[in-house]
Amino acid sequence: MGTQFQNAFSDNALKQLIILILLANSPPSAEDGLVAIGFAVFATPFILFSMLGGWLADRFSKQRIMVDVKLAEVGIMLFATFALSQDSLLLKLGAIFLMGCHSAIFAPSKYGILPEILPHGKLSWGNGILEFLTFMGIILGTYAAGAFRDAYKGREWIAGFVLVAVAVCGWFVSRRINQTPAANPNCPRRVNPVTDLWIQLKIMKENRDIWRACAGNTGFYFVAALVTMNMLVYGKSILLLNDTENSLLNVYLGVGIGLGSVVAGIASRGRIEYKLVPVGAVGLALSSFPMGLDGITAKTFYIALASLGFFAGIFIVPITTVLQDRPSPSSKGAVQGAVSVLSFLGIFAASLVQWVSRTYLGVTSGEVFWICGACALLTGAYAAISRGRMIQGEAAAS
Repeated sequence: MGTQFQNAFSDNALKQLIILILLANSPPSAEDGLVAIGFAVFATPFILFSMLGGWLADRFSKQRIMVDVKLAEVGIMLFATFALSQDSLLLKLGAIFLMGCHSAIFAPSKYGILPEILPHGKLSWGNGILEFLTFMGIILGTYAAGAFRDAYKGREWIAGFVLVAVAVCGWFVSRRINQTPAANPNCPRRVNPVTDLWIQLKIMKENRDIWRACAGNTGFYFVAALVTMNMLVYGKSILLLNDTENSLLNVYLGVGIGLGSVVAGIASRGRIEYKLVPVGAVGLALSSFPMGLDGITAKTFYIALASLGFFAGIFIVPITTVLQDRPSPSSKGAVQGAVSVLSFLGIFAASLVQWVSRTYLGVTSGEVFWICGACALLTGAYAAISRGRMIQGEAAAS
């Protein structure tokens, strides 16, 4: 959990810092495109390398993979420090891409190791705490990016050295994770992400619980990415916030998600509570409505943002727990790899929606939040309907 907290902090601090630099040096007409490009560059490695990360998580000790990836992060942050010292868009986007590669390999081991070191009855609770710490890392990382930008404007490479030191701390913490054996040491080598993903999806579709949770997880990351991207533009152009204040928007969102995740973990009472998914979806839709209204005050927007985060936490905890608990021990890494690919296809799709809706369709940044709410409602409805059909089928069979 400590390692994941550091990972979330560093990911978001670097990504947000570079996006803020790009926004500061671009005309208003290019803002949506640059934000979308930044998120798409970060998401692309997950599409390319998550299946590789899943294979590594099954083939080797997940703890060993996490330690090695954290060591690689130190080198990536050194490169990012160099990129921050240069006036080069490609170098900065390259740093985001490399950090995405690091996280794509890290994610399957991170989520796959929880069922190996926690008893089944603690898995929902553990996921609640893990999501809470993840979004605390996101909060502090995005806030730190704004603070770095305001404090070291023109000298952002100083922040790069801070992130190198944080990465070293993450490596030391990861070395203290419990040693775990390889789940499937004879797992055949998988090198083609497309065919491997297709095979894994066909296997996952045979288990309705896993398939439904996978769809819900993809929808969640689509909505989360769209909210986060649009929030950056909305904060700058509508609320007229500076970089530090803009980053503070993530605090309201992240605190809400963290609290919602903890509440969901406690409410699950040692089991997977499916009813939380539609509750979270309805709450997301209702929370997004005032955010799209003209003339909304900053205070009302902050409250709605925190509420949106709270119901997002309620929504995602049971879904994450299903994806960890239902796969067989030897295939947890492969499932997490496939889930990561689909999650970041959702993020990639959100980048396209943000760019197309704002640039070509004339949708206001406030109305984008309504799109987020509608998508959350559709995702929750699908989960509830498919769950209801499964229960009816089980009752008929019995």
